[in-house]
Amino acid sequence: MTFADLRQKLKSGEVSSKELVQEKINRIKQLDPTLNAFLSVNADQALRNAEHIDKQIASGQSLPTLSGIPLAIKDNLCTKGIKTTCASKILDNFVPPYESTVTNKLLKAGAIMIGKTNMDEFAMGSSTETSAFGPTLNPWNITKVPGGSSGGSAASVAAGLCYGSLGSDTGGSIRQPASFCGVVGMKPTYGRVSRWGLIAFASSLDQVGPFANNVSDAAEIMQVISGKDEFDSTTVDIPVPNYLETLSKSIKGMKIGLIDNCFDHEGLATDVKESVLGSASLLENLGAEIVNVSCPRFNDGIATYYVIAPSEASANLARYDGVKYGFRSEDEQSLIEMTSKSRALGFGSEVKRRILIGTYALSAGYVDAYYKKAQQVRTLIRRDFEDAFKKVDVLLAPTAPTTAFGSGDNIDNPMAMYLSDLLTIPANLAGLPAISLPCGFDKIGLPIGLQLIGNVFEEGKLLQVANQFEKAAEVYKNRPKTDFTL
Repeated sequence: MTFADLRQKLKSGEVSSKELVQEKINRIKQLDPTLNAFLSVNADQALRNAEHIDKQIASGQSLPTLSGIPLAIKDNLCTKGIKTTCASKILDNFVPPYESTVTNKLLKAGAIMIGKTNMDEFAMGSSTETSAFGPTLNPWNITKVPGGSSGGSAASVAAGLCYGSLGSDTGGSIRQPASFCGVVGMKPTYGRVSRWGLIAFASSLDQVGPFANNVSDAAEIMQVISGKDEFDSTTVDIPVPNYLETLSKSIKGMKIGLIDNCFDHEGLATDVKESVLGSASLLENLGAEIVNVSCPRFNDGIATYYVIAPSEASANLARYDGVKYGFRSEDEQSLIEMTSKSRALGFGSEVKRRILIGTYALSAGYVDAYYKKAQQVRTLIRRDFEDAFKKVDVLLAPTAPTTAFGSGDNIDNPMAMYLSDLLTIPANLAGLPAISLPCGFDKIGLPIGLQLIGNVFEEGKLLQVANQFEKAAEVYKNRPKTDFTL
C-alpha cells in the first residue's frame, strides 16, 4: 500500500495507527533476529505516539501528511534522547541532545519513528558488513549482502519492517542498497535537503534521502524533508516544487540519455546490462526519446572519490578523541596515549583505513598531487554532466554493476568493495539528484536497479520518469519471501 492508501484507511477508521505500528513491531520481532536491520527499536514511544495520533483522527482533526505511518531512520541521523551510534563502538553510548533537521521534519509531519537502522560504520562501506554490531542480511537471499552503507534502511523497507526509511548517500549509499534490495532509493541534489544532525562522513558529498516501496512514497518523504534550513548553510533557498503533482505527467517527448561509458565497463554483469537496456526500451515505448550520450570522465569518478571522501573523513573524524564524548580507553595515562588507544579500539578497520588514506592525501607534499588534483577532476566530471544535460532531460544507467554479492565475498578485498559504487559516485561528485528503482531480476531472482540522474534541483523530473516507468514495468509483483533459510 502507498502512503495515500494508508491515509485513507486511517481516516476511515478501517485501521488505526497503533495497529500499523504494532504490526511492524511484531514483524521486527519475528524477522530482525535473522536480518539484523535494526540497531534499536523505539517500540514503547512509537506506540504512545500512535495512540496520540489515533485520538486526533477520532476527534476529526486535520493532520499532516505522514501522520501515523511507521518509518525507520539510519543510525547516523541524530535523534534527541535516542541512542545514535553510527554503527561504531566509539559512539556506542552516544545519546544526542538534539534532533536532526530531517527527522524533526518527519516528526512534525506526523511520521512515527519505529527504530534506528544498521549501517556500515560511519557510512564507510558498500555491504553493511563493517558495522560494529554485526552485518545486515539481504531479505531476498540471506546469503547475500543488502548493499551499503544504508543496508539496514533498505532491508527494513524490503522486508516490510517499516513503510519507508531515511538513509544517507555519500557515494551511492542509498541507491546501491536500494538496487540490491529491490526498493526505491533517492539521493537529492546537494543543498536540497539539510545535513544538520547527520553525523558527517564527507561533508561535500553527504546527502540525506528516502527509501520507499514505490516512487510516490519516496516523493512524499522528499516533499517533507526538502527545503532551506537555517542550521545548514549549504542548503539552498529555492522553492520546493510539488513532487506529487508531477508524478502523473506523461514523459512523451522527453529526452533520456543512455550514458555509453556505463555500458562499456567490463565489470557490468550481463543480466544487469540487458535489464537496464530493456528498461530504456520501455521508456521509449512510453514516448520518451532515447539518446546516446558520453560522459568521458565518468569512470574516473571512483579514483577521484577515494581521494576526496577519505580526506574529508580524516578531518571530520578527528573530533573522536576520547575526550569530549564517545568511547574512551582508561588504560593509558597521558593524553596522547589515551587518544591513540581510544581511536585504535573505537574505530573499525575500514574507518581506520580511510582515515589513513585521507590523512596521507592531505599531508604536506602530497596535498597538491592528490587532493587538489582530485578536485580538478571533480570539476571536469561536473562539466561532462553539464554538457550532457544540454542534450537530454534525464540520464539513465545501471545503479550497480552487479546484483547483490555474497556475504563475506569482498570483506577482505577493499578494491572490489569500492568498485561496487562505480556507477553511483559521479552523481555525488557533481552534486546531482539521482534515483534507483527496481527494473527486473537476475537469473537467480535477485533485484536489479535502474538509475536515473537529473540536473541540479530537478528531482521532480526524475520522480516523474521513475513513476511512469514503475507503473509500466510492474516489477513489484515479486517481493521477498520471509521464510529465511541458509
